[in-house]
Amino acid sequence: MLFKLSFRNMKKSFKDYAIYFLTLVLGVAIFYMFNSLDSQQAMLEVSQSTRDMIQLLVQMLGMLSVFIAIVLGFLIVYANNFLVNRRKREFGIYMTLGMGRRQISAIILLETILVGILSLAVGLFIGVFASQFMSILVAKLFEADMSEFTFVFSKDACIKTCIYFAVMYVAVIIFNTLTISRYKLINLLTAVRKNEKIKMKNPIISILVFIASSVILGYAYYQVTGGANNLSTADKLLPPIIMGIVGTVGVFWSLSGFILRLIQTRKSVYLKGTNMFVLRQLNNKINTNIVSMSIICLMLFMTISVLSSSLSIKSSLDSQLNKFTPVDVNLYKTAYLPESYVSSYSGKTIYNTEEQIEDSKHPVSYTLETNGYDMNNLKDIVEIPIYTIPEWTFEYSLGGYFETAKSQYANLSYDLPETIIKISDYNKIAKLYGEEEYSLNDDEFMVLCDFEQLLNMRNEALKQDSDIEINGKTYHAKYNECQYGFIMMSVSEMNGGIIVVPDSFEFKDENIEQYFLAANYNAETEEEKVELEKVLAGEVDSELFDNLSEKGIDLEGMTRISLIESSKGLSTIIIFISIYLGIIFLIASSAILALKQLTESSDNKQRYTILRKIGCDEKMINQALFRQIFIFFMMPLLLAIIHSIFGIKFILSMLAALASPDELLPSIIVTAVIIGAIYGLYFLATYFGSKNIIKEEE
Repeated sequence: MLFKLSFRNMKKSFKDYAIYFLTLVLGVAIFYMFNSLDSQQAMLEVSQSTRDMIQLLVQMLGMLSVFIAIVLGFLIVYANNFLVNRRKREFGIYMTLGMGRRQISAIILLETILVGILSLAVGLFIGVFASQFMSILVAKLFEADMSEFTFVFSKDACIKTCIYFAVMYVAVIIFNTLTISRYKLINLLTAVRKNEKIKMKNPIISILVFIASSVILGYAYYQVTGGANNLSTADKLLPPIIMGIVGTVGVFWSLSGFILRLIQTRKSVYLKGTNMFVLRQLNNKINTNIVSMSIICLMLFMTISVLSSSLSIKSSLDSQLNKFTPVDVNLYKTAYLPESYVSSYSGKTIYNTEEQIEDSKHPVSYTLETNGYDMNNLKDIVEIPIYTIPEWTFEYSLGGYFETAKSQYANLSYDLPETIIKISDYNKIAKLYGEEEYSLNDDEFMVLCDFEQLLNMRNEALKQDSDIEINGKTYHAKYNECQYGFIMMSVSEMNGGIIVVPDSFEFKDENIEQYFLAANYNAETEEEKVELEKVLAGEVDSELFDNLSEKGIDLEGMTRISLIESSKGLSTIIIFISIYLGIIFLIASSAILALKQLTESSDNKQRYTILRKIGCDEKMINQALFRQIFIFFMMPLLLAIIHSIFGIKFILSMLAALASPDELLPSIIVTAVIIGAIYGLYFLATYFGSKNIIKEEE
């Protein structure tokens, strides 16, 4: 009997379950999709390093899923609480007819299980098919071979999803049982008649709070944009975050105190149609939902900022890869090793072998040839020495601008010697890389730099005082700003500064800091390059690395293939985690908003009945309801968008080496589409759900 009653109730109240059901289905589908990557990677033809990167992504998503499960758990309990409160009078009638609390709890238990099984089945069905598109996305992001693509079902992801959501349903069942046990019959029967008390705030105080909140937010915006250079540590970042939270709560608290009064002064607007009713309803909602609207606003802000920034970083990294990886390989080693030195890690004196010391006096090609590497594997070889002079430090280069720079960037190492190369050596590299070549007179020098924050510092220093005195001779900067150029490959603009001096500049042998080699593989196809890279990277048996290991010679480097794989791996991890978190936060904030509005519609059903009695037709009532819900959904979103403008700017400034503002517009468009789809879906579900509620007969 109880099962039949539960099943009948679920069918009858299916419209009430729409938001609850939608949240569960989306949660299950997304949870399965992101936890099924371990099975999807098995069919991808990728290198070992890429496979390791995918495995790292899977592990990180697995740990993140615990947090996601907790968020969804609270959300499901919150949504279920709405359904229970919505049916108080129904439970009161059950008690009047002689049904006990245990039987009512059993009915709710069966309904919860039925909805849970149905939503789990639908969510897994959607998730399994959506995960196939996830496979295509993973393959595209990692540039994997999809020739062996087959339909994949992840047993582990399915089991994990079922277990996590079973735990959530148990929490819901316990919550329902405790809730029912506290209900009294009189409260259940009269619950529908209870209306909230309208609290009117002093408009003068509200305006003052609004102005104060706006000033607080404005100062927080300035701190994370104009003053972002000083926010290098967590303790410095905390005050703007607290100001943002306080300002957000203050804005929503004050809005309900003066917006209604302000519009009341414009009688032509206030008295038109159902505007009076809509505005009073909105005023009450804001008044009673200050904390929840503030939380929703902040969650939406996180969603917009995280999604836009991560997509921008991904696009920026991908677009810069070819530019900053112009050749196949860079190799370098330390020059002129001393006989002994004190290790900075162990504090012990380290003694170098005679073979190490002798090798350090020769360029990289010497190390390769004398240790068994076939130099015919390389072509377009360019080798140069890289110098340092102890007294020519970063601080010395900044000159009179040093104190200003230190006050802005206190954590930089200003005592490190500058990287110096001769103009002819740089031009060899520039010609190989396809970059601009330069010329210098005997008393000139120039600075190459592309890392934004250090670039600005160096430009200011060059404008103020560009003369450098070294070895008793004064050198003048040929340009009063840094020029573009780099030596070592990277994934983005990360050259913090290279000093280029004329060929006549006198160096001592011990000034050679490193020997550097740039070259291409002597191969025609990508497959041949991969095979040559395996030899150079030591992935196959190689005489070179056996000899280097035996002699204790450190030969370091980077290759185009490895940089591209690591960059794509990094950007893909960022984008997957951001999408996972962003969508969950978006679902949570949308669901909370929807449930708040449905609760309001249920509590204020009598007011819509009064509108009908005084002559409003259904079209006018539906328009009033639509405007209410639309404004209620848009208010936290609009403030979140304003927050995000400055939040995204702050994130991009902190990750200047990884992201470019030029890549921001496409990211914002994609983010807008994602938010529009999910947020819009919840908005429509809320509107139609509320429309159904206010039509119900008392």
